[in-house]
Amino acid sequence: MGKALKIRDELSAEALRREARREKDGRAAARMYAIAHALDGLSRAEAARLAGMERQALRDAVVRYNAEGLSGLHDRPRGRPRRRLEPGEEAALAAAIERGPDPDADGCCAWTRADLCRWLEAEYGKTYHPSSMSRVLRRLGFSRQKARPFHPKKDPEAQEAFKKGGSPNR
Repeated sequence: MGKALKIRDELSAEALRREARREKDGRAAARMYAIAHALDGLSRAEAARLAGMERQALRDAVVRYNAEGLSGLHDRPRGRPRRRLEPGEEAALAAAIERGPDPDADGCCAWTRADLCRWLEAEYGKTYHPSSMSRVLRRLGFSRQKARPFHPKKDPEAQEAFKKGGSPNR
């Protein structure tokens, strides 16, 4: 078995509990309580169990507490994944949306998220799920509005004749 890890003792167990009661971050407070239990002489396993964590999590908290003090007990900020679209590809996507689809080349008369996913895969080989495409569109400044669909080969004269009550074929 390994040697027990020494806990820094600049704060007493009671002072740690006082800090834990003031702490707004529940996870950091639980770590403070667990360290306070260990300082009171409980076994590491029992101190961790009382704070609702595993023994290894308590050990990690003690290592961070020894190195950084109370600030080491807070969660570290997590990074975000890299964007899959490069800035040039995002600009091309925005331009394609502004330009609108070509019914012959793109196979649609109004962009949908699924159509944009197919377009991106054909142009850049990058696949997106339609719900992920919503986040990309929101980031590019487009809102979730759907234009009223229209047929690219509509005949305005036939529409006017229909509105007047006649059929253009009579």
